[in-house]
Amino acid sequence: MRARRLLFLLLIVPLAVLLQAGASAQNADEIVTKVIAARGGLRKIRAIHSERVSGKISFGDLTGPFVVELKRPLKMHMQLTIQNQTMVRVYDGQSQGWANNPFAGKANPEAMSEDELKNITEESDFDGPLVDYKSKGNQVELVGKDKFNDKDVWRLKMTTKNGDVRTYLFDATSFELLKWEGKRKYEGQELPVESYFSDYRDVGGLKFAFAIDSGSSATEIAQKIRIEKMELNPELNDAEFTKPATPPQPGSPAPTPAQPPA
Repeated sequence: MRARRLLFLLLIVPLAVLLQAGASAQNADEIVTKVIAARGGLRKIRAIHSERVSGKISFGDLTGPFVVELKRPLKMHMQLTIQNQTMVRVYDGQSQGWANNPFAGKANPEAMSEDELKNITEESDFDGPLVDYKSKGNQVELVGKDKFNDKDVWRLKMTTKNGDVRTYLFDATSFELLKWEGKRKYEGQELPVESYFSDYRDVGGLKFAFAIDSGSSATEIAQKIRIEKMELNPELNDAEFTKPATPPQPGSPAPTPAQPPA
């Protein structure tokens, strides 16, 4: 049960967020414009048609590799392996998604629930919820200036088209995202989630956080992501975004190696 709950935190962390005068002199749109410029600008963001992100994820003492592949429009394929058990989550970019949970005894990928589909459509948007946020049905409000780890930050509140509310804390100087706060539904409960972003690096003229820590609070970090490689515009086979086969689990015979994506 503990592993299942910890893995849930990874799944709701919006991988797309990895990609992103006084208060009276500023408004929400001005802050959003500066945040997008700090990431590298709309032209470079929109020039990205696919991404492959790989690295290590840790749940306490447990660590394993993960790979996330993203492709416009909204396609996603995620795979992670912990203690020789492999979880896969796939979204076709339109209306269907599949996931397995070997940590709960579900080795075969099953169709996602309505709540899971709502989450994954946001995760698969690697532009992030702030880019074209109005056309996506999101509302953004500037709460004001705040402090975070002795830094001045701008606090933005977003209400998504699904009615979810979350808060973003951006460095008031660099306009890099430092913290994300929100809640997600899981098995009928609303759980608080916080994510902390650091180790920003330039990849192809765009800024990405290579370190992301998440948990219910700063003192209860349950998950750590360390990105090792960020690939922009790799060639991705559309077959990666259809219903996946059951991944091999401990004790299963080794499968025939698949051909690399075209």
